[in-house]
Amino acid sequence: MSVGTAQAGVNGVVAGPREVVRRRRRTLLTFTVRWIYFLPAAVYLALFFGYPIVKNITMSFQHYTTATFYTGEAPWVGLSNYIAVIQSQVFGTTIVNTAIFTVGCIVGQFGLGLLLALFFKQRFPLNGLLRSLLLLPWLLPLIVSSAVWKWILDQDSGVLNEFLVGLHITPGPVSWLTSPSLALGSVILVCIWVGIPFNAVILYGGLQEIPTELYEAAALDGATGWKAFRHVTWPLLRPVTDVVLVLGVVYTLKVIDIILGLTDGGPANATQTIATRSYQLSFSLFDFGQGSAMGNVLLVVSLIFAVIYLRLSRRSSNV
Repeated sequence: MSVGTAQAGVNGVVAGPREVVRRRRRTLLTFTVRWIYFLPAAVYLALFFGYPIVKNITMSFQHYTTATFYTGEAPWVGLSNYIAVIQSQVFGTTIVNTAIFTVGCIVGQFGLGLLLALFFKQRFPLNGLLRSLLLLPWLLPLIVSSAVWKWILDQDSGVLNEFLVGLHITPGPVSWLTSPSLALGSVILVCIWVGIPFNAVILYGGLQEIPTELYEAAALDGATGWKAFRHVTWPLLRPVTDVVLVLGVVYTLKVIDIILGLTDGGPANATQTIATRSYQLSFSLFDFGQGSAMGNVLLVVSLIFAVIYLRLSRRSSNV
């Protein structure tokens, strides 16, 4: 049997040898074009994501110090770095601080962001302008925001203390960033300020997708105000809410700029988190092996929430 009689077209017409060659060329061309588009992205991911992750995992099993950059020698130490990190007196503090910092930031950002989203859903003059200004904290570099807030919260010359003392609200200056009992709360406050725009914008977009006809129908049944929010807004906003919360957790877990800019993990490790401890071990104590081990702990926690995010995204897309 010849090749021409073996090939059939879409409409049942027998394809000749030339048509078979054309189809093969088109298939080869399509395959080549797909790889042309895929390869740059694959190379980029391999170089800037894959290699750093593999290198970080490898370093966590080595005694990797500044001398390694000159000698190239990094003895294999197995799980010693992980054991040293976990048995460190600071490890328990970093875990607790990370949990408090993450929960505090997420609750504050989401709560205030949702209130602002509901507020901007209403029609009033300068609505668009105010929503644009709301994005400013999110657009500023985090280190710049930290520097501004460090000046605001400064004990001796901070504008916040000047305001509170001037109105006789406090008897004297408050140690916002130097008191172990207040430093973590102050850092959480700044983190909330930075994260509110993201939550407000995403939730506002979700609110815009809810048809107004549903609120009109609910009003006929007496569901207005809080009842409308509970029975109409919240259930329909749930897919967006799940994504915002999980993304917020993943982002907050690795926050380092704000903490380093405000307190550098102090005072007395009161604001030390997994991310800042990993940075400190690597670039202050120059023990890159233990720093990588601490970073991998953060990586595992982030991956857990990333998996949760993917599951929620898949579930919301199927709704």
